[in-house]
Amino acid sequence: MIKVIRGNPTPEELAAALAVVQARAAAAGSPSGVEEPPTAWSDPARVARHRLPQPGPTAWGRTYWPG
Repeated sequence: MIKVIRGNPTPEELAAALAVVQARAAAAGSPSGVEEPPTAWSDPARVARHRLPQPGPTAWGRTYWPG
């Protein structure tokens, strides 16, 4: 429920403000109520898909950048 506390808006101003509030509410939540699964980019397992580097003096630097 929206309540005007101060001022005297015209019906057009009130309709415009209500349209903005409704648009923001619609953009914030998904219409079906089900959130989409995260993309593969944010999956932490994608870093661990490669073989671990062989032990050695530079192995610590290759743990994050496999290749």
